[in-house]
Amino acid sequence: MHYVKAKGIFKSDYGINLYRGCTHGCIYCDSRSEIYQINHKFEDIEVKENAPELLKKELIRRKPFMVSTGAMTDPYIPIEKRIQHVRKCLELIYRYGYGFSCLTKSDLILRDLDLLKKINEKTKAVVQITINTTDDELCKIIEPNVCPASRRLEVLRRLNENDIPAVVWLSPILPYINDTEENINSILDCCIDENVKGVLNLDMGLSLRKGNREFFYGKLDENFPGLKDRYVEEFADSEFVHGKNDRKLKGILKRRCKKHGMLYKQDDIFEYVHEFPSKSVQSKLI
Repeated sequence: MHYVKAKGIFKSDYGINLYRGCTHGCIYCDSRSEIYQINHKFEDIEVKENAPELLKKELIRRKPFMVSTGAMTDPYIPIEKRIQHVRKCLELIYRYGYGFSCLTKSDLILRDLDLLKKINEKTKAVVQITINTTDDELCKIIEPNVCPASRRLEVLRRLNENDIPAVVWLSPILPYINDTEENINSILDCCIDENVKGVLNLDMGLSLRKGNREFFYGKLDENFPGLKDRYVEEFADSEFVHGKNDRKLKGILKRRCKKHGMLYKQDDIFEYVHEFPSKSVQSKLI
């Protein structure tokens, strides 16, 4: 871990990255790709030590909107327990009447359930959870340093009990690993049970760009002997890969989401996540 003084806090889409790098150890992580220019060891987390101060300055001078954490680094990596950047930012977001959304696969988010509830009562809070398998043993292999899928389902349950809307990121789908009808249906069963707002799948596959490709292939050799050779033979140097039954899996997702009233189109989900409820906010703040 190392600290930096950041010059700014917001990206163009009102997203904030409080950390750079990650220690979850997910074997497929696209954020390892060279295009993101992380110029330090990926597990050596870069901490923007002045992030809360920068956020406060921006929130004071702007009109409220949905503040989102970026997707490159899970905001609830283990060091957040000690540094508490997310919690400090949530306190500011609540104080100044903004909304909040984040993407995580960590149960540490339950630490901040009190603030999420307060924000959602005042404006809007949306929690996005990555779940790409319901098999805890497989989860421990492909996402070794984060809570298992069963615990994430408990997080969904707690969010549902507290009326906080959730979106499940059903991704990535790794060919010959978790790209089965049984797996997709199992995840969707849980989403239906916990009344999630939407299920986002950017595509039934994963990105393999320079940087994360090498890491991923090394992990395939460790955990799935022989599978790397199959990937190389079928996908060559493709930067995005998907299995042969991806169309069928997409059909299952679309059909079941439509039947149970869950959003599934990418544009619809992103619009929902980023839409700030201005009229209700004004009435609540009067």
